[in-house]
Amino acid sequence: MSVCARKTVLLNSGHHIPLIGLGTYTITDASILHNSLDYALSSGYRLIDTATVYRNESQIGESLKVLLPKYNLTRKDIFVTSKFIPEAREEENYVLATVEASLSKLQLDYIDLYLIHWPAARGVSMHSPENAKYRDIAWKGLVSAQKKGLLRSIGVSNYLERHLSELLEKSHGIPPAVNQVEWHPHHHSAELLSFCQQHNIFLQAYSSLGGGTGSLTLDPVVQSVAQKLGQTGSQILLRWATQKDIGVIPKARSQHHVEENIALDFSIPEDDMRILSSMSVREKYAWNPANIN
Repeated sequence: MSVCARKTVLLNSGHHIPLIGLGTYTITDASILHNSLDYALSSGYRLIDTATVYRNESQIGESLKVLLPKYNLTRKDIFVTSKFIPEAREEENYVLATVEASLSKLQLDYIDLYLIHWPAARGVSMHSPENAKYRDIAWKGLVSAQKKGLLRSIGVSNYLERHLSELLEKSHGIPPAVNQVEWHPHHHSAELLSFCQQHNIFLQAYSSLGGGTGSLTLDPVVQSVAQKLGQTGSQILLRWATQKDIGVIPKARSQHHVEENIALDFSIPEDDMRILSSMSVREKYAWNPANIN
């Protein structure tokens, strides 16, 4: 197993999270997902990232029943993340029901990390001030689920500094352990990273390789660094993040890409890191929380 594959980060919850994980967004076919997980566990991945809206928690649960014994692994050897989108509901008990549904589908006794997937409530206008209330209700529900032992760590996704500030002021005793956001050389915020580091919130990147077109991996600047170091564009983008101790969860279906994405035992020279961090192109490939109140 590579050094990068073994590296973990200590969360403010007291639990360690692997720096590199396998994303499963859009992979719902049971056979394809099983193979992807098989390649991942064989290659040294120990973090599996899913969400209720990915509609693949059940497939992951079924596969883990087979694959953990295959690789002589136990539940404690892997780290599973899932997420949910808040509802426009006044009571928090729906959160516990959502967590329990995820546990049932994943066939687990606990989930390592559970995130609020989006800072707006389902069915509520992004501009509505009601979102703050529903975020608070959702967080209270996660706190309750963690205290019951169903969740090891809790966090958020797509939160900006103002959303995080609001949460930290009203965290109900447990601050977020993770903020999972879109993060790559075309879209990153030094202010958000600094805020998370200041408050001991682990920043984890999604869409590290850009959009589905692969345009970011083929960016001339990325390719120039890749050719210089004898790596692929994907490896440069992932190493750019992990070299800053930012987590990555790239999605991959094929064995080649699964293995490529974790083969990050190299360093990018500081001059090239600065070039990648100061690229002139600014483009966001995924959903944008900027207008959410």
